[in-house]
Amino acid sequence: MVHTSPGFLSMGSGLFRSRRFFLLFLSFSCLMVGRSQLRYTNERFASRSEVLARNGMVATSHPLATQAGLDILKKGGTAVDAAIAANAVLGLVEPTGCGIGGDLFAIVWDAKARRLFGLNGSGRSPRGMSAAFLREKGITQIPRYGALSVSVPGCVDAWFELHGRFGRLPMKDLLSSGIEYAEEGFPVTEVIAFLWKGYAETLKGYKGYRDLYMPGGRTPGKGDVFTNTGLASSLREISRLGRDGFYKGRIAEGIVQAIREGGGLMSLEDLSAHRAEWVSPISTDYRGYEIWQLPPNSQGLALLQMMNLLENYDIRRLGFPSPDYIHLLVEAKKLVYEDRAAFYADGLDSGIVRLLSSKAYARTRRERINGLRAADDIVPGSVPPFGNTIYLTVADREGNMVSLIQSNFAGMGSGIVPEGLGFSLQNRGCSFSLDPGSRNAYAPGKRPFHTLMPGFVTRDGYPFLSFGVMGADIQPFAQAQVLMNLIDFDMNLQEAADAPRVNHVGSSTPEGIARKGKGLVYMEAGFPNAVILNLQNKGHEIGYDLRGYGGFQGILYHREKGIYIGASEFRKDGHAAGY
Repeated sequence: MVHTSPGFLSMGSGLFRSRRFFLLFLSFSCLMVGRSQLRYTNERFASRSEVLARNGMVATSHPLATQAGLDILKKGGTAVDAAIAANAVLGLVEPTGCGIGGDLFAIVWDAKARRLFGLNGSGRSPRGMSAAFLREKGITQIPRYGALSVSVPGCVDAWFELHGRFGRLPMKDLLSSGIEYAEEGFPVTEVIAFLWKGYAETLKGYKGYRDLYMPGGRTPGKGDVFTNTGLASSLREISRLGRDGFYKGRIAEGIVQAIREGGGLMSLEDLSAHRAEWVSPISTDYRGYEIWQLPPNSQGLALLQMMNLLENYDIRRLGFPSPDYIHLLVEAKKLVYEDRAAFYADGLDSGIVRLLSSKAYARTRRERINGLRAADDIVPGSVPPFGNTIYLTVADREGNMVSLIQSNFAGMGSGIVPEGLGFSLQNRGCSFSLDPGSRNAYAPGKRPFHTLMPGFVTRDGYPFLSFGVMGADIQPFAQAQVLMNLIDFDMNLQEAADAPRVNHVGSSTPEGIARKGKGLVYMEAGFPNAVILNLQNKGHEIGYDLRGYGGFQGILYHREKGIYIGASEFRKDGHAAGY
């Protein structure tokens, strides 16, 4: 049976009105029609050349953010300096995915120390709001939007933690491009205009959202110039007063007031007490490549589990995009996301993390994979499969690299927009479960389960790849596909990013109520018809969607040649640039 994704018709019709997306869809579809009867070989899918440079590289999902980061590198800033500058611009030009009202995770390669550092910049739930309070209101699941879904925004504190350890230039220099574009305005790009319009249908009922993000009663279209003087003022205050400019004083008071007016219980003390946490990245070996992620409450552990499950199969021999390869990929994902739903949460014991990421555990789980039939008895993940995010990566001339991901969660967040401050507050709190038996059960002062997961790969003790794939629930699944494109299928970085992807969406409801079932396998345009038919014969139910496959940015370090190789995929507006 063939399914379309929820909301496919409404979203697809808007997308097809975009000439760019129509041509991409048509070209990939036509390209593959004549290939449906061919043997499965490693096809080439690059939309453009890789970017090569010696001194530094920036890869983001928006051209203005990439240039802001590159400017900082050329001024002598570090990779972290440039990443902060790029992130500040992205919060303005991509409010559909990120902003200073959201959270941040990062992995940093320190060239001098020759080691990785991890930063968990996610915020906690209000200390004055309890599960009993929610139950008294008759709430069985934290709402996706509104004041009850807001957790403390961790982005700004994470900027200052990163800057204090790895930065060089003053913060006022790093935020200057974001301030300038906010005051003078910027033209809205095609992808962002499309997403903005879609999110507004959900959030337009919130007055603060309408006032800021729907000037004149509508969202900006492609090429419309959008200004945000409130955000410019907030960034100026942060650059002048430092971390306390956000978590104390005028901005903090505005955040609390907006949440309280919406029926939430966040306090000034919740904000002032927030601190990011330095953590040790976790890793596994895949064919001689050490793959690194951050531990829970991030979902990065899922990638390590998936790679452990798949390494014993001869993926190279199966070839891309063979149905046998895709079948194994989907079945491994089902098993891992079952563990994700059961175990991943803030405060997960390190011993459990080591067990889940071990080769021995993978061997026992691998026995549950049937190479011929799709399993229909796997409980899928409990996190809603929606959301938007930005991912960026930067490398500097001294060999430092940063992998950074930042998000409001569900696109433009909760809909709560503090008056005059220029940003939306995230809705990460809706990821909590209200089942008291869940490891991810809501509690005051607790961090929710997080989809954010920056990635890093080393080889022989040296950096190989700083990368990420934005896109909420799909991130571990998409990162695994990119890595196998590189390692098993010998694609270059741009090809690995642009090759068509698979997504699997489980059969849990958006509220996380698990039901048994095999879920849907979504196939991006570009897969041969014969592959789809073969997967259906294996028992997979196939769906089609034009979006929802993530957004890759990556920088690969070619140690022998001493150069950086950058890539940014065609699904987003951005690019990689170096000097």
